[in-house]
Amino acid sequence: MLWAGRVMSAIPALFLLFDGVIKIMMIQPVREGMVKLGYPAELAPALGVILIVSVALYAVPATAILGAILLTGYLGGAVATHLRVGDPLLTHALFPVYFGVLLWGGLHLRNAGLRALFPFRGAAA
Repeated sequence: MLWAGRVMSAIPALFLLFDGVIKIMMIQPVREGMVKLGYPAELAPALGVILIVSVALYAVPATAILGAILLTGYLGGAVATHLRVGDPLLTHALFPVYFGVLLWGGLHLRNAGLRALFPFRGAAA
């Protein structure tokens, strides 16, 4: 269960870490994406730092729940942004929700305290 949780957590965490790094680097696709989404491109590095700090907190077991909460807020903003600009629902607007499910699901599998707080026994229990 612990290793499944680590793998499940690593997939979105590595993607979000990469996203944070390219936001700090301000590569051309980031500039274009920020403008397309209605934000000044100059905000990208700040968003990148917020994202990297949140992922780092999520990766450390002692602060993983705080990191998950911060990432949930970040991903919620992404959902709102994609809905606001009229992006397709399943592929764009809900993509951050899919990552949130992976983040929290992975954390649930690797954190006994979270499992005790939110036990999930399934429909058969």
